[in-house]
Amino acid sequence: MVSAALGVLAVVLLTAATGYFVAQEFAFVAADRATLEQASERGDRSAQRAVKVIGRLSFMLSGAQLGITMTTLVVGFIAKPALAELIRPLLDVAGVPEGATGAIALATGFVLATLIQMLLGELFPKNLALARAESLARALAASTLVYLTVAGPLIRFFDRAAERLLRAVGVEPVEELHSGATLEELGDIIGKSHSSGHLPADLSGLLERAVSFGDLTADEVMVPRPHVRTLPSTARLADLVGLIRETGHSVYPVYGQEVDDVVGVAGVREVSDDTLDPATPVGRITRQALLVPGSQPLYGVIERMRDAGEEFACVVDEYGGLAGILTFEDIAEELVGEISDETDRSEDAPTSGPDGSWLVDAGMRIDEVERLTGLDLPEGDAYDTLGGLVMARLRRLPCPGDRLTVDLDGGPVDLEVMTVARRVAEKIQIRAATPSAPPRRPNVSAPSCEAPAGTPPTADSTRAPDPAPAADPTPAADSTSATGPTPAAGSAPATGSTPGPGSAPAADSTPAADSTPGAGPTPAADSTPAADSTPGPGPTPATGSTPGAGSAPGAGPAPGGGAAPVDAADGTVEASWTR
Repeated sequence: MVSAALGVLAVVLLTAATGYFVAQEFAFVAADRATLEQASERGDRSAQRAVKVIGRLSFMLSGAQLGITMTTLVVGFIAKPALAELIRPLLDVAGVPEGATGAIALATGFVLATLIQMLLGELFPKNLALARAESLARALAASTLVYLTVAGPLIRFFDRAAERLLRAVGVEPVEELHSGATLEELGDIIGKSHSSGHLPADLSGLLERAVSFGDLTADEVMVPRPHVRTLPSTARLADLVGLIRETGHSVYPVYGQEVDDVVGVAGVREVSDDTLDPATPVGRITRQALLVPGSQPLYGVIERMRDAGEEFACVVDEYGGLAGILTFEDIAEELVGEISDETDRSEDAPTSGPDGSWLVDAGMRIDEVERLTGLDLPEGDAYDTLGGLVMARLRRLPCPGDRLTVDLDGGPVDLEVMTVARRVAEKIQIRAATPSAPPRRPNVSAPSCEAPAGTPPTADSTRAPDPAPAADPTPAADSTSATGPTPAAGSAPATGSTPGPGSAPAADSTPAADSTPGAGPTPAADSTPAADSTPGPGPTPATGSTPGAGSAPGAGPAPGGGAAPVDAADGTVEASWTR
């Protein structure tokens, strides 16, 4: 019984030793090195010792593993017979047969030893070390240094043997653990910290933009050339002043023979000289332009701007042409978000609807849209912006009302082109796709359109065809006029329709009120005008009309409810754009 009691005492002590090495292992791995280094610089002796141990982290881990292995093996060797000896009398009292007592006692001892070792030797010290990493590292630092000094030769022996085995299988051993984090890992840490409530949204967004800043290039941030106001070198100083007053910007690229031939920049700095004549050519007062390639990283652009003392750079594409411009404000917005000033239009800012939809500028980059809406839209090499995504999926120029469905991990979303400008999408609405509606796929056969900016969208992605004319020669109020060839001088087109070759309205047709058709060809009788037909030679004016040289079309109803075509001074007909 005495030997059994000593065995149990040995088990308790060895289990405590195992717990010590486990706590040592996890405490120094989980401890924040920066926090300990700051405390060490303030003169904290325990923190200084902890920093010294962390500096030899790989060696310390080898020592901890050696201690855990040795104590666990000894516990297993002692615990089972010691606990079995304590349990055997209880089994005899219970009436267990003599032959089965030994086996049951050993099995019970094994289970009890495992429970004690797992709970007190492994799990409890591990969880304690993770919860109190810095404080426990300080408390264990002194004894750990002593242990590493005493067991150092044995630890080094096992380390060298393990390194030889690694090299034998073609793996180069690493002396220390990697303690840094990649940009992707930092982004994940920031996102998880925000999700768990440890970081506010504003600070989280700032940190995420700072992490992704290093991957941005000039052509991803620049203002593209279609949105840049430029001046020819032959323009006058007064023109530059007027452009500054009109746009509110301070610097403009100045070009020579063509826009791609950038000869310099000019702006407020140049017009501030009161001695200059307003008629002075801008080319004489320009300063040298800072030219940067579109592939240059932003931090490189910042260095060049700082060295040149410029806040404005012209971005050049791979062919030497002007791709766009870049300012310090554009770069700063990549870190702090949108910066609004007196030149920014409020309608350009993204807006969210009560149904969770977003109306955003089509020129926003995909990553900016993701940051704004939380939608992980697909990225591609062929486009950088939301408008580029829509055009890539449509495989044609977009039209107002174009709508397509994009499948995302969180569910499909609809992208609808609201307005078009300069043949590309200007505003795009993003909303969750309706579950009951079938997915909308791009209609690649739909004709491209040249809709002016601000044109309202239609319900479908394809423009509706023009309505067919009615059988009655009198044009319907909602008919659409087509722009045809230029009629003879003094002639006027019939309201709402154009007579075909040799055609004439029916005898009972009524001319538009107060219309006075000009002298010209006579339409053939008893024919119905065809939509969009071309006027033929020799038509006769309708009955009741009074031809007269230089007459003007009557003030009848306009086709489609809009303004009637008007004769220009040169005799051409001007027609409004209709859908």
